[in-house]
Formats: sequence, C-alpha cells, structure tokens
Amino acid sequence: MSDQTPLVAPPKKRGRLYALIALAVVVVVALVVGISLAVSSGNAPEETAAGDNAITEGKGSPGDPIVVGVVGASDPHWDAYTEAAAEAGISIEIVDFTDYAQPNPALTEGDLDLNQFQHIIYLAQYNESAGEDVAPIGATAIYPLSLYSSKFTSVDDIPAGETVAVPSDASNLARGLLVLQSAGLIELADGGSPFSTLDDVLPSSKVKVISLEAALTPTSLPDVAAAIINNDFVIDAGLTFDDAIATDDPADESAQPYINIFAARAEDKDDKTLLELVDIFQNTKTVTDALLETSGGTAVLVTTPIAELEESLATVQDAYAAQ
Repeated sequence: MSDQTPLVAPPKKRGRLYALIALAVVVVVALVVGISLAVSSGNAPEETAAGDNAITEGKGSPGDPIVVGVVGASDPHWDAYTEAAAEAGISIEIVDFTDYAQPNPALTEGDLDLNQFQHIIYLAQYNESAGEDVAPIGATAIYPLSLYSSKFTSVDDIPAGETVAVPSDASNLARGLLVLQSAGLIELADGGSPFSTLDDVLPSSKVKVISLEAALTPTSLPDVAAAIINNDFVIDAGLTFDDAIATDDPADESAQPYINIFAARAEDKDDKTLLELVDIFQNTKTVTDALLETSGGTAVLVTTPIAELEESLATVQDAYAAQ
C-alpha cells in the first residue's frame, strides 16, 4: 500500500503491547510443546492425520474402494477375488446387477470403476448403440452358451412347430440362434452370423423362436420347448450345466468375440490399480478354481492380451456400424 501504517505503537500504549506479545509467546510455546508431545506419543493432531491420509489413501484403499459391477455377485469366485485383492492391499466393492442392460451405463456414469459381465460382442454393440468408448482391459474366460429344456432330454425329441426362447440382447440373441442352427432346430439366412436376428430365421426351420430378456429365459421353460440360458442364470434356475441338451464350443477359434472381459472407462484403461486387479483375477488360483467350479467346469480360462481384445472390439464394432 502507498499509505504505510506505523509498525511501532505510540509510547503510551507500549506497556499493553508488551503484555500482549508476552502472552502470544506463551501460547506459541504451549502449542509447540503440545504438538511435540502428541507426535511423540503417536497421537498426531487431527489436521496432520488428514494430511497423511490425503497422501496415502486413493482408489482401492479402505476409504475409497474400487467398485466392480457384476451379474451374479453370489458366485463364489467373487468372494475369493475380494479376498485376493485385499491381500494385495486393494479394497474392492462388488455391486450386483440383475440384468445385462445395467452395468455399462453405471460404468459410463461413474457409479462403477470396472465391470465384468460381458463379452466383446456385447460391448461392441453397447458402444456403437450408446455412442460410448468403454474399453476392455483384461480377459477372463469364454463360456459356452447352451440350450435347456424341462420337457425334453434331447433336441431330437423336440417336435416340429414347438417354440424355443433365446435372449433378446443383440449379441446373445445371434449366438443363441447359431446354437439352435447347429442343433438342427432352425435354419438361418446366409448361414447365420454374429449379427443374425429373428428376421433371419427361415420359414423352413423346425421350430419357432421368440426372444426374451436373458434373465427371463429360465423362467420360460414351463411354457416353451427349450430355452437358451446364459451361464449367469443356470444355477439360480435350479439347473446344472450337465442339463444342457445343446451347446456351442467355447474353445473354437471363432469364439474369440465371446471372450468375457473386464471393462473400464477409456480414460481409466491404463490405470495401474485396475490393471493389477485384472492380473489378480487371472493369476490367483483360488479365484480361477472357484470360477471353474461356478461354471461346472465349462469355462475356458483365457489371458488374451489387451491389444488383441481392442482389435477384436474394433472389428466387431465396425461390423455393427456397417449394419
């Protein structure tokens, strides 16, 4: 300021000023002693503790867990995974969803840090239809997609004209139709593809096909001859994987687009903690053993490199865009 205020008090007020200075010195000394005692006794002041937490805590810490969205949180491999992550010093929270339509929007809206429920074809279809760029950051397994029936023990026993249900989401619908075709129940236009729809079912097919939400195909069994049921819903429906009367081959090279993946927002795809969680899932025996047990031994575990997952996603997504 241009108008300097005198720094020395007028003579008649110096006594009071000295008293105030002396009091201030006493207070400062007391504070210094108090802080020293607190630190030496292990009880740092609250402000110092908050500062320390700000440095040491981050994503994956007990106060800020990594939130992972799944369909089927009761599957035992998720408990094994949570424990394995905790042993590595990473706190995770598993959030369960009842159907496949929910986890991707929850991820893009920031309610999740990761999700693990979908294969590459499903993600490609979501990204293309929603205008999003959710990214695969690690592979888990390929699961077979199978046909079940509460009325017939063989596809050969299903009479002509009966109705069969398939999941309604585009990727699993097409895959389900291919299973039905390989089982001799339907014929698809041009031999079928990962993009086949109900419109591609030819009139010469043995059975009629309807589509239902994936979570509802198990409950449709009393009303249809058979239904394609995703692995996530088999056990909850009171079935076993051995009950399947037809299935596809997850070990076939053409099954690569059906690799299940961990997915993250594009801006987080190189996050070290998230990538470490993928590594924990792939390389922890208690996790993979539980996953195989959950799938009835049907899952094929894969550790496909991220670059290959990204390439497969781009290829499938371009094909969807061209439809």
